[in-house]
Amino acid sequence: MLNHEDEKDGAVVLVSGGLDSMVVAALAVEAGRKLVALTIDYNQRHRIELDAAARIARHLGAVRHIVLPLDLTKFGGSSLTDNTISIPKEGVQPGIPSTYVPARNTIFLSLALGLAEATGAREIHIGVNALDYSGYPDCRPEFVAAFESLANLATKAGVEGDRFKVRTPLLHMTKADIAAEAARLGIDAGMSWSCYDPQPGELHCGRCDSCRLRSKGFSEAGLPDPTRYAVPLA
Repeated sequence: MLNHEDEKDGAVVLVSGGLDSMVVAALAVEAGRKLVALTIDYNQRHRIELDAAARIARHLGAVRHIVLPLDLTKFGGSSLTDNTISIPKEGVQPGIPSTYVPARNTIFLSLALGLAEATGAREIHIGVNALDYSGYPDCRPEFVAAFESLANLATKAGVEGDRFKVRTPLLHMTKADIAAEAARLGIDAGMSWSCYDPQPGELHCGRCDSCRLRSKGFSEAGLPDPTRYAVPLA
């Protein structure tokens, strides 16, 4: 039988292994929350981020780190889950790019909600960002508000008044703000992984949207970028 006593009153944090999720998890710990880290192994191309997630969870002293398998390649529909679709590398363009995974944050938050209700945690933390991002619809404030409302309609805890809160501390921050926050928190941003198309030697490609946004963030924050890129951006 699972013993959730150490996780009660904690925070379920979606830890992908990226810079944003690392900062969100560190902020939860700074706020005194017990960290219950949830990583979804959705058979993504950039599976190296799973190793980063494990490093981050260990470093931040998570009371538990769950890596949940969910093979979204069975659905496809994204360049992150279908190897026949190329990762865009022309820079951040208008519109929703092929790296959008259909309903990903809705799926992930639903799983985090189930874990939170089971463990007694009533906070779910996710590193969505609505400023420096690739235009994904499930990173917008209205999506977060709608999911929180759904969470409190769809669960026993919610309808009994033990309500859930979806925390999104990075929602209105730029990538520079996020890089600076990592530095303030004293966490090594080099532990995280952002690239959608890892290159041999565990190098970030340097050209996908995620690499470009990451590099831009450190540059604009005036901070050294610990990332090793196959093709450094000027």
